[in-house]
Amino acid sequence: MTDRSSELVLCGSSSSGTSTFGSWEETVLDLSYDKVDYISLHQYFGNGENDVPNFLAKSMELDRFINSVIASCDHVKGKKKSKKTINLSLDEWNVWYHSHGADFEKWSQAPHILEDVYDFADVLLVGSMLMSILRRSDRVKIACMAQLVNVIAPIMTENGGPAWEQTIYFPFMHVSRYGRGTALLPVVNSSKHDTTHFTDVPDIDTMAVFNREENELTVFAVNRDMTDSIPLELKLLDFDGYKPVEHIEMSGYDLKQVNTAGNVSVIPKAGELPVCEDKKLTATLKPLSWNVIRLKK
Repeated sequence: MTDRSSELVLCGSSSSGTSTFGSWEETVLDLSYDKVDYISLHQYFGNGENDVPNFLAKSMELDRFINSVIASCDHVKGKKKSKKTINLSLDEWNVWYHSHGADFEKWSQAPHILEDVYDFADVLLVGSMLMSILRRSDRVKIACMAQLVNVIAPIMTENGGPAWEQTIYFPFMHVSRYGRGTALLPVVNSSKHDTTHFTDVPDIDTMAVFNREENELTVFAVNRDMTDSIPLELKLLDFDGYKPVEHIEMSGYDLKQVNTAGNVSVIPKAGELPVCEDKKLTATLKPLSWNVIRLKK
């Protein structure tokens, strides 16, 4: 009321699984549509069942969650005959389950609570979640890892000791560094598989970003296949003169492998540079891999 430049985020559902999801969004938006700019959503995923194929498919639930909240916003917009569009603030998201049930001494000073130690499987889901955010960046205007150090975070520290990168640090860093510009929605034709809770899961999850200022096109991709490499073919119809300059990949690690203070071993490495001929680029995506393919003009 006093500062018109302030933007307001309305509290939405803290997960897609809450019993009031959907009805809560419609009710609070109906009451406050003209006063707010965003509605929030939170989403964490875990793999307590140790079901890796199902775990890696959970970004599809994030896609569904985001699209459902957008539908709720637009339903109220239509109901009110408003010209205003409410955007989304995904202000908490990550993998979170490793520290569930961990013991700590009550009333102790600075106990180690919720300090997930992330493994390589988490890299692949975090990469897909980042692509889910980019995919709907037309409406997801804010997206935050709520904590960045120690507590369910990509960076870990020790008191009086070192700081080091957890496994999930790297896809987060890659998308922060190379995912700036215009998000491009690729038309994807991929083989698919079913998991415990999901059907028609694409083996390849991919997204592209075009940075016009840098004349750079970046393709992010996850191969969810447990055993096989898959060729990724891109038709570069509107990108004359763009050639691959780098292929960054994270692959070949044990799914439970983690980084520690003394051994940061789950890291990105240089992958085989894709072949580009006649506006078609062909890259090989290794099984269970996170990939960043950069092209420049």
